[in-house]
Amino acid sequence: MAPPDVHRAIEAVWRIESGRIVARLVRMVGDVGKAEDFAQDALVAALESWTKSGVPDNPGAWLMTVAKRRALDHLRRVQLIDEKHQELGGELAVTGTVERPDAEASLELVGDDMLRLVFMCCHPVLAREARVALTLRLLGGLTTEEIARAFLVPVPTLAQRIVRAKRTLREAKVPFEMPPEHELGERLASVLEVVYLVFNEGYAATSGDEWIRPELCRDALRLGRILAGLAPREPEVHGLVSLMEIQASRLGARVGPDGAAVLLRDQDRGRWDQLHIRRGLAALTRAQELGGALGPYALQAAIAACHARARAAEDTDWEAIAALYDALVQVAPSPVVALNRAVAVGMAFGAESGLELVEDLASETRLEGSPLLPAVRAHLLQELGRSKEARSEFLRAASLTRNECEREVLLRRAEEGRGG
Repeated sequence: MAPPDVHRAIEAVWRIESGRIVARLVRMVGDVGKAEDFAQDALVAALESWTKSGVPDNPGAWLMTVAKRRALDHLRRVQLIDEKHQELGGELAVTGTVERPDAEASLELVGDDMLRLVFMCCHPVLAREARVALTLRLLGGLTTEEIARAFLVPVPTLAQRIVRAKRTLREAKVPFEMPPEHELGERLASVLEVVYLVFNEGYAATSGDEWIRPELCRDALRLGRILAGLAPREPEVHGLVSLMEIQASRLGARVGPDGAAVLLRDQDRGRWDQLHIRRGLAALTRAQELGGALGPYALQAAIAACHARARAAEDTDWEAIAALYDALVQVAPSPVVALNRAVAVGMAFGAESGLELVEDLASETRLEGSPLLPAVRAHLLQELGRSKEARSEFLRAASLTRNECEREVLLRRAEEGRGG
């Protein structure tokens, strides 16, 4: 295998295996920063070794073995107590051969380690931005440069954010363990929030030149699937996976051949990925079967499912969507949810009804400086035939967005003089 092919193989393996490797190392050394350093040492060793000898049959186990040796050497150097040394030494017999995965640890133990690491990255001691950056770095296998580019943050700023996050976890002595039962619900909510925040940034970028960032969506969806496998009895985990799967099904249709953004009502539904839709509907069914009232992610997934089931835009069951938004605004009230509800009400019961709800949000300070309010207002005004007012609102929304593709869409709608 040629060196470029080896490098691509290493990159692919690293994205898949890095979270598992770092999680196991955190269990060994108790420090996120050191664990990542040892994992990176294994990555460097792979670059050196595999270029000469080729990619091994079990590259994940190879990386895990080398990383654990680095960690064990560190523990020897700092002379931890003999009991700890013996416990860890028993895990790894340095024989010069690569361990088989079933000899390294059971899948249950590996899964437990990864779940603990997810909760550690999303500990409330960290700010939301730090949680997102650290989760993508450790669980998503992204480089600092990739994360910085995805969120349009200078690389030094992002690097410092990650460094501070690791230091904060160390100084706060956040344990590598699942939160106690009375904190589990709150902590899980934080984990799900971070994963969905990452997905949403990929699905509808808040700034920059790109309308979507599919790689970011894929990384968030992969994390969601891991969580669903590790917490199978939590309905909101399945709700989030369902929501992301169904929304991911539209990614290929959200951009036209010319690179321009394509709105939902104008998308070629034949380009929607049916495998994602089937997975999403199955995850929604699992969330519903677990019982209890649907949470915010499952409700949003149910809304997305209404769109997915409609063969054409005019077949959309807007009354069902409006009812789901009525429920969502009760369990997860926010200005954005209220705006989306106004759109659904306008589509189901007439634009005048939707506009009344929008006007009630005119004084909402959390929407100041956002293009969302004028964009929704413009859409409803356009539906009512009040084209001049709609054009003014579309132009105002265009002046507020930080995303170039969204600006082009809003300007185009201002000129076209139609809703959509």
